Amino acid sequence: MTAEGVKNQDPTNRTPGITMILAILIMAIILMGTIIVSLDRNDGDDDGPDNSGEIRYRSTEDITPKEKHGQMGFDITINETDSEDVVKLWFPYPTSNQYQTIEDVQIFGNHDFTEIVKDSESGTIMLYAEWNGPTEAPTLTYSFNISRTEIIRKNFPEKEGPIPVEIEKYLLPSARIPINGTVKKETDKAITDEDTILRKAIAIYDYIVENGVRDPTIIGCGDGNPCDSIEEGISGKCADIHSVFVAMARCAGVPAREIFGTRISKDGDITGNYHCRAEFYLPGYGWVPVDPSDVRKTMLKENLPLDDSRTNEVREYYFGAQTETYVDFYSGRDITLCPAQSSGPVNYFMYPFAEVNGEPLDHLLQQELQYHVRFQEHA
Repeated sequence: MTAEGVKNQDPTNRTPGITMILAILIMAIILMGTIIVSLDRNDGDDDGPDNSGEIRYRSTEDITPKEKHGQMGFDITINETDSEDVVKLWFPYPTSNQYQTIEDVQIFGNHDFTEIVKDSESGTIMLYAEWNGPTEAPTLTYSFNISRTEIIRKNFPEKEGPIPVEIEKYLLPSARIPINGTVKKETDKAITDEDTILRKAIAIYDYIVENGVRDPTIIGCGDGNPCDSIEEGISGKCADIHSVFVAMARCAGVPAREIFGTRISKDGDITGNYHCRAEFYLPGYGWVPVDPSDVRKTMLKENLPLDDSRTNEVREYYFGAQTETYVDFYSGRDITLCPAQSSGPVNYFMYPFAEVNGEPLDHLLQQELQYHVRFQEHA
Protein backbone atom coordinates (compact mmCIF):
# COMPACT_ATOMS: atom_id res chain seq x y z
CA MET A 1 0.00 0.00 0.00
CA THR A 2 1.30 3.46 -0.96
CA ALA A 3 1.70 6.32 1.45
CA GLU A 4 -1.10 8.11 -0.34
CA GLY A 5 -3.41 5.16 0.10
CA VAL A 6 -2.82 5.21 3.89
CA LYS A 7 -3.39 8.94 4.04
CA ASN A 8 -6.73 8.70 2.24
CA GLN A 9 -8.23 5.98 4.52
CA ASP A 10 -11.38 6.98 6.44
CA PRO A 11 -10.34 7.33 10.13
CA THR A 12 -13.88 6.61 11.33
CA ASN A 13 -13.35 3.00 10.27
CA ARG A 14 -10.69 2.53 13.08
CA THR A 15 -12.16 4.50 15.97
CA PRO A 16 -14.64 1.89 17.32
CA GLY A 17 -11.90 -0.78 17.51
CA ILE A 18 -9.50 1.42 19.48
CA THR A 19 -12.24 2.56 21.85
CA MET A 20 -13.30 -1.01 22.56
CA ILE A 21 -9.72 -2.13 23.28
CA LEU A 22 -9.18 0.75 25.70
CA ALA A 23 -12.45 -0.05 27.48
CA ILE A 24 -11.49 -3.70 27.87
CA LEU A 25 -8.09 -2.72 29.29
CA ILE A 26 -9.64 -0.35 31.82
CA MET A 27 -12.14 -2.98 32.95
CA ALA A 28 -9.33 -5.57 33.31
CA ILE A 29 -7.28 -3.18 35.46
CA ILE A 30 -10.27 -2.45 37.71
CA LEU A 31 -11.08 -6.14 38.03
CA MET A 32 -7.45 -7.03 38.88
CA GLY A 33 -7.35 -4.35 41.56
CA THR A 34 -10.54 -5.74 43.09
CA ILE A 35 -9.06 -9.25 43.19
CA ILE A 36 -5.82 -8.03 44.83
CA VAL A 37 -7.70 -6.10 47.50
CA SER A 38 -9.87 -9.14 48.15
CA LEU A 39 -6.83 -11.39 48.51
CA ASP A 40 -5.16 -8.93 50.87
CA ARG A 41 -8.24 -8.88 53.05
CA ASN A 42 -8.43 -12.64 53.10
CA ASP A 43 -4.75 -12.88 54.09
CA GLY A 44 -5.37 -10.55 56.98
CA ASP A 45 -8.42 -12.50 58.14
CA ASP A 46 -6.80 -15.95 57.88
CA ASP A 47 -3.20 -15.59 58.98
CA GLY A 48 -2.74 -19.04 60.51
CA PRO A 49 -3.94 -20.77 63.70
CA ASP A 50 -5.08 -18.35 66.39
CA ASN A 51 -3.31 -18.09 69.76
CA SER A 52 -4.95 -14.84 70.79
CA GLY A 53 -6.46 -14.47 74.23
CA GLU A 54 -5.02 -15.81 77.45
CA ILE A 55 -2.11 -18.21 76.98
CA ARG A 56 -0.37 -19.67 80.00
CA TYR A 57 3.41 -19.05 80.04
CA ARG A 58 3.14 -16.16 77.56
CA SER A 59 4.92 -13.02 78.77
CA THR A 60 5.67 -9.68 77.16
CA GLU A 61 7.87 -8.59 80.06
CA ASP A 62 11.18 -7.11 78.91
CA ILE A 63 13.78 -9.14 80.81
CA THR A 64 17.53 -8.79 80.37
CA PRO A 65 18.95 -12.33 79.94
CA LYS A 66 21.59 -13.38 82.46
CA GLU A 67 25.06 -14.35 81.30
CA LYS A 68 27.86 -16.61 82.47
CA HIS A 69 31.50 -16.67 81.37
CA GLY A 70 34.30 -19.07 82.15
CA GLN A 71 36.54 -21.91 81.03
CA MET A 72 35.41 -25.51 80.57
CA GLY A 73 37.82 -28.43 80.50
CA PHE A 74 37.56 -32.17 79.81
CA ASP A 75 40.28 -34.58 80.94
CA ILE A 76 40.05 -38.07 79.40
CA THR A 77 42.07 -41.20 80.12
CA ILE A 78 41.65 -44.64 78.53
CA ASN A 79 42.97 -47.43 80.74
CA GLU A 80 44.06 -51.03 80.17
CA THR A 81 45.50 -50.73 76.69
CA ASP A 82 48.66 -52.30 75.26
CA SER A 83 51.08 -51.66 72.43
CA GLU A 84 49.07 -53.62 69.86
CA ASP A 85 45.79 -51.82 70.41
CA VAL A 86 44.09 -49.33 68.12
CA VAL A 87 42.28 -46.81 70.31
CA LYS A 88 39.70 -44.38 68.92
CA LEU A 89 37.98 -41.56 70.78
CA TRP A 90 35.08 -39.32 69.75
CA PHE A 91 33.97 -36.35 71.80
CA PRO A 92 31.23 -33.69 71.28
CA TYR A 93 32.78 -30.46 70.02
CA PRO A 94 30.42 -27.64 71.06
CA THR A 95 30.36 -24.60 68.80
CA SER A 96 29.03 -21.06 68.97
CA ASN A 97 25.35 -20.37 68.39
CA GLN A 98 22.80 -17.68 69.18
CA TYR A 99 23.15 -18.26 72.92
CA GLN A 100 26.77 -19.33 73.42
CA THR A 101 30.19 -18.27 72.20
CA ILE A 102 33.08 -20.78 72.20
CA GLU A 103 36.62 -19.39 71.95
CA ASP A 104 40.27 -20.27 72.64
CA VAL A 105 39.94 -24.01 72.06
CA GLN A 106 42.97 -26.01 73.23
CA ILE A 107 43.65 -29.72 72.71
CA PHE A 108 46.55 -31.57 74.34
CA GLY A 109 47.38 -35.26 74.62
CA ASN A 110 49.61 -38.14 73.60
CA HIS A 111 47.48 -39.11 70.60
CA ASP A 112 48.91 -39.98 67.18
CA PHE A 113 46.22 -38.19 65.25
CA THR A 114 43.36 -35.78 65.90
CA GLU A 115 40.87 -33.84 63.78
CA ILE A 116 37.58 -31.96 63.98
CA VAL A 117 34.91 -33.62 61.83
CA LYS A 118 31.22 -33.10 61.07
CA ASP A 119 28.51 -35.67 60.43
CA SER A 120 26.71 -34.45 57.31
CA GLU A 121 23.38 -36.07 58.25
CA SER A 122 22.94 -34.91 61.87
CA GLY A 123 25.17 -31.83 61.69
CA THR A 124 27.03 -33.03 64.78
CA ILE A 125 30.60 -31.71 65.06
CA MET A 126 33.03 -33.89 66.99
CA LEU A 127 36.63 -34.14 68.08
CA TYR A 128 38.23 -37.38 66.92
CA ALA A 129 41.53 -38.74 68.26
CA GLU A 130 43.41 -41.96 67.55
CA TRP A 131 46.22 -43.93 69.17
CA ASN A 132 47.99 -46.73 67.27
CA GLY A 133 49.85 -49.09 69.57
CA PRO A 134 50.05 -46.79 72.61
CA THR A 135 52.94 -47.43 75.01
CA GLU A 136 51.18 -45.55 77.81
CA ALA A 137 47.57 -44.83 78.74
CA PRO A 138 45.97 -42.65 76.05
CA THR A 139 45.13 -39.21 77.43
CA LEU A 140 43.49 -36.10 76.03
CA THR A 141 42.71 -32.71 77.52
CA TYR A 142 40.27 -30.41 75.77
CA SER A 143 39.34 -26.93 76.99
CA PHE A 144 37.71 -23.72 75.78
CA ASN A 145 36.34 -20.40 77.00
CA ILE A 146 32.57 -20.07 76.94
CA SER A 147 30.15 -17.16 77.21
CA ARG A 148 26.59 -18.31 77.72
CA THR A 149 23.34 -16.30 77.63
CA GLU A 150 20.03 -17.24 79.22
CA ILE A 151 17.29 -18.22 76.74
CA ILE A 152 13.98 -16.39 77.18
CA ARG A 153 11.33 -17.16 74.55
CA LYS A 154 7.93 -16.32 76.00
CA ASN A 155 6.49 -13.53 73.84
CA PHE A 156 4.51 -15.96 71.71
CA PRO A 157 2.75 -14.50 68.64
CA GLU A 158 -1.02 -14.62 68.33
CA LYS A 159 -0.84 -16.22 64.88
CA GLU A 160 1.09 -19.28 63.78
CA GLY A 161 2.53 -19.58 60.30
CA PRO A 162 3.10 -22.78 58.29
CA ILE A 163 5.79 -25.24 59.37
CA PRO A 164 8.90 -24.65 57.22
CA VAL A 165 9.99 -27.53 55.01
CA GLU A 166 13.35 -27.84 56.78
CA ILE A 167 11.55 -28.28 60.14
CA GLU A 168 9.21 -31.06 58.98
CA LYS A 169 11.78 -33.75 59.84
CA TYR A 170 11.17 -32.96 63.52
CA LEU A 171 7.64 -34.33 63.10
CA LEU A 172 8.81 -37.75 61.96
CA PRO A 173 9.09 -40.90 64.06
CA SER A 174 12.37 -42.77 64.39
CA ALA A 175 13.62 -46.03 65.87
CA ARG A 176 14.14 -44.21 69.18
CA ILE A 177 11.15 -41.86 68.99
CA PRO A 178 7.96 -43.72 67.97
CA ILE A 179 4.70 -41.80 67.68
CA ASN A 180 2.19 -44.66 67.66
CA GLY A 181 1.07 -47.34 70.12
CA THR A 182 1.97 -46.42 73.71
CA VAL A 183 2.95 -42.88 72.74
CA LYS A 184 -0.31 -42.27 70.86
CA LYS A 185 -2.42 -43.50 73.80
CA GLU A 186 -0.58 -41.21 76.20
CA THR A 187 -0.82 -38.25 73.84
CA ASP A 188 -4.58 -38.70 73.59
CA LYS A 189 -4.75 -38.34 77.38
CA ALA A 190 -2.86 -35.04 77.28
CA ILE A 191 -4.51 -33.45 74.24
CA THR A 192 -8.22 -32.68 74.46
CA ASP A 193 -9.46 -29.81 72.28
CA GLU A 194 -6.16 -27.95 71.76
CA ASP A 195 -5.95 -26.95 68.10
CA THR A 196 -2.70 -25.00 67.72
CA ILE A 197 0.95 -26.00 68.02
CA LEU A 198 1.45 -23.71 71.02
CA ARG A 199 -1.61 -24.95 72.90
CA LYS A 200 -0.68 -28.58 72.22
CA ALA A 201 2.90 -28.02 73.43
CA ILE A 202 1.57 -26.43 76.62
CA ALA A 203 -0.85 -29.32 77.19
CA ILE A 204 1.94 -31.91 76.81
CA TYR A 205 4.34 -29.96 79.02
CA ASP A 206 1.69 -29.61 81.75
CA TYR A 207 0.76 -33.29 81.47
CA ILE A 208 4.37 -34.39 81.99
CA VAL A 209 4.95 -31.95 84.85
CA GLU A 210 1.79 -33.16 86.60
CA ASN A 211 2.27 -36.87 85.98
CA GLY A 212 6.01 -37.43 85.59
CA VAL A 213 8.37 -38.88 88.19
CA ARG A 214 12.12 -38.34 88.44
CA ASP A 215 14.02 -41.55 89.22
CA PRO A 216 17.35 -40.66 90.89
CA THR A 217 18.53 -44.29 90.86
CA ILE A 218 19.12 -44.26 87.10
CA ILE A 219 22.78 -43.94 86.09
CA GLY A 220 23.56 -41.00 83.86
CA CYS A 221 20.71 -39.31 82.01
CA GLY A 222 18.76 -42.45 81.12
CA ASP A 223 18.25 -44.36 77.87
CA GLY A 224 15.69 -41.97 76.40
CA ASN A 225 13.15 -44.68 75.62
CA PRO A 226 9.74 -42.96 75.66
CA CYS A 227 7.67 -46.16 75.66
CA ASP A 228 9.52 -47.63 78.64
CA SER A 229 9.26 -44.34 80.48
CA ILE A 230 5.51 -44.00 79.82
CA GLU A 231 4.83 -47.56 80.92
CA GLU A 232 6.60 -46.78 84.20
CA GLY A 233 4.51 -43.66 84.80
CA ILE A 234 6.63 -41.17 82.77
CA SER A 235 9.51 -42.07 85.05
CA GLY A 236 13.22 -41.56 84.53
CA LYS A 237 15.83 -38.88 84.22
CA CYS A 238 16.19 -36.01 81.76
CA ALA A 239 16.76 -38.02 78.57
CA ASP A 240 13.84 -40.30 79.46
CA ILE A 241 11.38 -37.54 80.33
CA HIS A 242 12.32 -35.36 77.38
CA SER A 243 12.13 -38.26 74.95
CA VAL A 244 8.52 -38.57 76.15
CA PHE A 245 7.93 -34.86 75.47
CA VAL A 246 9.45 -35.10 71.98
CA ALA A 247 7.55 -38.29 71.08
CA MET A 248 4.20 -36.96 72.32
CA ALA A 249 4.78 -33.59 70.64
CA ARG A 250 5.54 -35.18 67.28
CA CYS A 251 2.54 -37.46 67.67
CA ALA A 252 0.37 -34.34 68.16
CA GLY A 253 1.86 -32.55 65.12
CA VAL A 254 4.29 -30.37 67.09
CA PRO A 255 7.89 -30.29 65.76
CA ALA A 256 10.23 -31.13 68.66
CA ARG A 257 13.74 -32.35 69.45
CA GLU A 258 16.12 -33.07 72.32
CA ILE A 259 19.24 -31.00 72.96
CA PHE A 260 22.10 -32.76 74.74
CA GLY A 261 24.71 -30.88 76.74
CA THR A 262 25.85 -30.04 80.25
CA ARG A 263 25.56 -27.39 82.96
CA ILE A 264 28.17 -24.94 84.21
CA SER A 265 26.27 -24.33 87.43
CA LYS A 266 29.28 -24.27 89.76
CA ASP A 267 33.08 -24.01 89.82
CA GLY A 268 35.19 -27.14 90.05
CA ASP A 269 34.18 -30.68 89.13
CA ILE A 270 30.98 -30.75 87.04
CA THR A 271 31.32 -34.29 85.68
CA GLY A 272 27.86 -35.14 86.97
CA ASN A 273 26.17 -32.15 85.32
CA TYR A 274 25.33 -33.67 81.94
CA HIS A 275 21.76 -32.81 80.97
CA CYS A 276 19.24 -33.26 78.17
CA ARG A 277 16.64 -30.56 77.55
CA ALA A 278 13.91 -30.31 74.91
CA GLU A 279 12.45 -27.69 72.61
CA PHE A 280 9.58 -27.37 70.15
CA TYR A 281 9.24 -25.27 67.01
CA LEU A 282 6.55 -22.59 66.95
CA PRO A 283 5.95 -21.48 63.32
CA GLY A 284 6.43 -17.75 62.89
CA TYR A 285 8.49 -17.59 66.11
CA GLY A 286 11.18 -20.28 66.23
CA TRP A 287 12.49 -22.85 68.71
CA VAL A 288 11.09 -22.65 72.24
CA PRO A 289 12.93 -24.40 75.14
CA VAL A 290 11.08 -26.57 77.65
CA ASP A 291 12.40 -28.54 80.62
CA PRO A 292 9.72 -30.49 82.49
CA SER A 293 12.47 -32.79 83.78
CA ASP A 294 14.05 -29.98 85.79
CA VAL A 295 10.65 -29.11 87.24
CA ARG A 296 10.34 -32.66 88.57
CA LYS A 297 13.98 -32.61 89.70
CA THR A 298 13.37 -29.44 91.74
CA MET A 299 10.25 -30.95 93.26
CA LEU A 300 12.18 -34.08 94.29
CA LYS A 301 15.25 -32.22 95.56
CA GLU A 302 13.26 -29.69 97.61
CA ASN A 303 10.44 -32.11 98.54
CA LEU A 304 7.77 -29.91 96.97
CA PRO A 305 4.16 -30.78 96.19
CA LEU A 306 2.71 -29.92 92.80
CA ASP A 307 0.66 -27.01 94.16
CA ASP A 308 3.56 -25.35 96.01
CA SER A 309 4.39 -21.77 95.01
CA ARG A 310 8.02 -22.74 94.43
CA THR A 311 6.92 -25.54 92.07
CA ASN A 312 4.73 -23.09 90.18
CA GLU A 313 7.65 -20.64 89.90
CA VAL A 314 9.92 -23.28 88.35
CA ARG A 315 7.12 -24.61 86.18
CA GLU A 316 6.39 -21.14 84.80
CA TYR A 317 10.08 -20.54 84.10
CA TYR A 318 10.91 -23.75 82.24
CA PHE A 319 8.29 -23.32 79.54
CA GLY A 320 10.03 -20.89 77.20
CA ALA A 321 13.27 -20.39 79.11
CA GLN A 322 16.58 -22.09 79.90
CA THR A 323 19.25 -20.91 82.31
CA GLU A 324 22.54 -19.29 81.37
CA THR A 325 24.27 -22.31 82.94
CA TYR A 326 23.33 -24.69 80.13
CA VAL A 327 25.87 -25.52 77.40
CA ASP A 328 24.51 -26.96 74.13
CA PHE A 329 26.24 -29.90 72.51
CA TYR A 330 24.00 -31.38 69.81
CA SER A 331 20.65 -32.90 68.93
CA GLY A 332 19.85 -36.21 67.28
CA ARG A 333 19.60 -39.92 68.08
CA ASP A 334 21.23 -43.04 66.61
CA ILE A 335 24.34 -41.11 65.65
CA THR A 336 26.94 -42.48 63.25
CA LEU A 337 30.23 -40.88 64.22
CA CYS A 338 32.99 -39.67 61.89
CA PRO A 339 34.91 -41.74 61.03
CA ALA A 340 32.23 -44.37 61.56
CA GLN A 341 32.48 -46.42 64.73
CA SER A 342 32.55 -50.23 64.50
CA SER A 343 29.95 -50.90 67.17
CA GLY A 344 26.80 -49.42 65.62
CA PRO A 345 24.95 -46.12 66.07
CA VAL A 346 25.29 -44.19 69.33
CA ASN A 347 21.97 -43.69 71.13
CA TYR A 348 22.78 -40.02 71.75
CA PHE A 349 26.11 -38.23 71.60
CA MET A 350 26.70 -36.40 74.88
CA TYR A 351 29.44 -38.35 76.65
CA PRO A 352 32.90 -39.29 75.33
CA PHE A 353 32.76 -42.44 73.20
CA ALA A 354 35.74 -44.75 72.74
CA GLU A 355 36.57 -48.05 71.06
CA VAL A 356 39.58 -50.31 71.54
CA ASN A 357 40.14 -52.64 68.58
CA GLY A 358 36.55 -51.95 67.49
CA GLU A 359 34.98 -52.76 70.87
CA PRO A 360 33.13 -49.93 72.67
CA LEU A 361 34.05 -48.92 76.21
CA ASP A 362 31.36 -48.24 78.80
CA HIS A 363 31.00 -44.46 79.09
CA LEU A 364 29.09 -44.48 82.38
CA LEU A 365 31.10 -46.77 84.68
CA GLN A 366 34.23 -44.55 84.66
CA GLN A 367 36.59 -47.55 84.57
CA GLU A 368 38.29 -48.23 81.22
CA LEU A 369 37.07 -44.85 79.93
CA GLN A 370 37.55 -42.17 82.56
CA TYR A 371 36.67 -38.52 82.11
CA HIS A 372 36.37 -35.48 84.32
CA VAL A 373 34.66 -32.20 83.44
CA ARG A 374 35.61 -28.93 85.13
CA PHE A 375 34.56 -25.30 85.03
CA GLN A 376 36.03 -22.09 86.34
CA GLU A 377 33.96 -18.92 86.14
CA HIS A 378 35.77 -15.80 84.99
CA ALA A 379 35.85 -12.93 87.45
